[in-house]
This record gives sequence, structure tokens and C-alpha cells, in this order.
Amino acid sequence: MRRIKLTVAYDGTNYCGWQVQPNGITVEEVLNRALSALTGTKVNVIGASRTDSGVHARGNVAVFDTDSPIPPDRISYAVNQKLPDDIVVVKSEEVPKDWHPRYQNSVKTYEYHILNAKMPDPTRRYTTYFVSYHLDLEQMKKAAGYLVGEHDFASFCNIHTDVEDTVRTIYELTVEKSGEDLTIRVRGNGFLYNMVRIIAGTLLQVGRGFYTPEDVRGILETKDRESAGVTAPPHGLMLMRIEYEKDLDKSEGDRVV
Repeated sequence: MRRIKLTVAYDGTNYCGWQVQPNGITVEEVLNRALSALTGTKVNVIGASRTDSGVHARGNVAVFDTDSPIPPDRISYAVNQKLPDDIVVVKSEEVPKDWHPRYQNSVKTYEYHILNAKMPDPTRRYTTYFVSYHLDLEQMKKAAGYLVGEHDFASFCNIHTDVEDTVRTIYELTVEKSGEDLTIRVRGNGFLYNMVRIIAGTLLQVGRGFYTPEDVRGILETKDRESAGVTAPPHGLMLMRIEYEKDLDKSEGDRVV
């Protein structure tokens, strides 16, 4: 029996998130079905990040166990023949049998994509959040700086989250604009439910002048979800990559906890 690690990209538009659930089709369900058909045995993958309905990924990670004779690096090519066009296994490789994608030291990078233009672009309606109003980029950048570091992010997580520890570390949070494209990029050791979308929604309200950058520092200190901004829509969010400890460049000085 071997454990295979998969790097998975998908357009989340047509799915009710990653995790199998009774009320709709999910990425995990489709992947399980394709791998089961490929290997001839029932497969249940274990995913690293349970992305929400409508959220996209370029680098989610999952593992599964198999006795299949297919070489590990060829599984991606074989299973892609059985997957729909909006899900692609971009890499497959063998890992130790006890390797678990959620219990390894890691750093996740998310991007929230915004189209800041006068008119929407119908070809990008499922991958960017359309914002027509003027945004003060410098104020957004300043506000983002207050969220970098280790903090209690209780103000930036869904009130229905049942986790006891809401302390997380953000290593990098940038706001960049190129033409009409605005990208909020956040890199951290873990994220609470809806955390990135609430950060994005709050920074957008800073950009509109509803909050000052200093207000964001105060919001963080209140540890109260009601004090933060709205939750930005899911379709602008993309999980870009998950870097595990052995893959991280130690020269960056990250301490992964």
C-alpha cells in the first residue's frame, strides 16, 4: 500500500466546496469517483484545505492510499482522463505512509482577485469580484500592515466557527494593482473559516473610506466579528499553493508553527 500526494487545481464555480456533503456535488466527491474508477478500489482522499462553495484553487493538496501498480508520477495523467475540465490533478507523487496534508507544518497562500473597473467583464464573472467604486490603494496597504504577524483573528472569522484557538500568523499580506486588476495576497500558517474573505471585505471598506487603517488595528483588538467588514464573495478567492516544511526556503526566515 502506497500513499500518493496530489496537487489539485479547480474552478470551484460548479461545486459546493471541497468536502463531501449531502446537499450538492463537491470537488472531493468527483475526485474520489475518478480515482476509484482508475484504481478499481474505493478511494476517499484526505484534503489539506476544505475550500468553500465557489472558491477556486491552483494548489490544493490531497492524499490517498492505493495498491495500484500505476507509477506515482503517472497517476495525475491517468486520472485527468476521468475528471471534468474544471478539475485537474497537476502533480502526483509518493509520500511516506504516515504523511497527512493537514498535520504537517505548512504555509498557505491565498489570493483575492478584484476587477476594479467602470464596467464588469462577463468573461471573468466567476473568478473576480467586480468593484466599480474608487479604491484608495495606499490606505488599503497601510491597513494590511496591521494584520501581519501573530494575532488573535477572532474578529476575522465566521461566528459559526467552532475552533477554540483563533490565533494565527500572517507572514505576508499585500495589496497590489495592475491596471484594473487588484490582488490581495495573504500568506500564513493557517486560516480560520472565512478569514481571508473577511480580511478582503474589510480592506475594501478601507479603500472606500468607511474605515481608516488605524480602525483595522482596533478591529483586531476587539476580537469581535461584528466590528470587522463584510465577508467578500467566494468567487474572488483562490488557494494558490500550500508549501510544506521541506519545500520552504529557510532563507526567508519563516518559522512555521
